[in-house]
Amino acid sequence: MSAPHLLIVDPQRIFADPGSDWASPLWGEAWERIRELAAHVGPERTLVSRWLPTADRTTSWGEYFRTWPFADVPATDPLYDLVDGAAELTAHPTIDEPTFGKWGPQLRASLGEAATAAPLLIAGVSTDCCVIATVLAAADAGARLTVVTDACAASDEANGAAALHTMSLFGPQVTLASTAEVLVGAEEPG
Repeated sequence: MSAPHLLIVDPQRIFADPGSDWASPLWGEAWERIRELAAHVGPERTLVSRWLPTADRTTSWGEYFRTWPFADVPATDPLYDLVDGAAELTAHPTIDEPTFGKWGPQLRASLGEAATAAPLLIAGVSTDCCVIATVLAAADAGARLTVVTDACAASDEANGAAALHTMSLFGPQVTLASTAEVLVGAEEPG
C-alpha cells in the first residue's frame, strides 16, 4: 500500500475564531496536531478543503442559512478564509465545496488512484459535522480512512465523542488513531 495522504477538513476562520458562532473550543489543540501530520506527510500529499456558503437556497440550505444568518455572506468574506498557515501546508488548490461532506469529484480527482488505494488520514473541523460527513461518504465509496482523533476539533467534547464513536462503527474502512499512533505507525518497517 502506498504512503498516506492527509485531508485537512475546513481549517477556516469561521470554525477557529473564538468570536464566531461556529468556533470549536477544541481548535487550538487540534491545529497543533494537524501541523504535525502535515509536516510528516508533506505538501504534495496534503489536501485542504473549505466549506463555502454557495449552496442553492431553494433547497434545505435556504432554511439552514435562515437559521444561521451570520454565515450567509459571500464566499469571499473573511469568515471563510483559511486560518493562518493552512495554505502553506499543501501544494494543491483548496477543495471548495458547498456541502458538509468533502468526498466528491474534486477530492477524488486530487487523490487520483490513491482515492481508494492508499490510506487517507482525516483531520480538521468539525468532527461532528464536516468531518463525519466526509468520512462516511468516503467509506461508502471504498476509501481506506484513518480519522486522527486528536487532530479533529468538534463543536464540544460530547458531540466529538459521539461522532468518533459513530465513525468507529464503520470498520474496517474507518479506523481511529491519535497523532502519536499515526506517526509511530509510519516509522515502523512495513
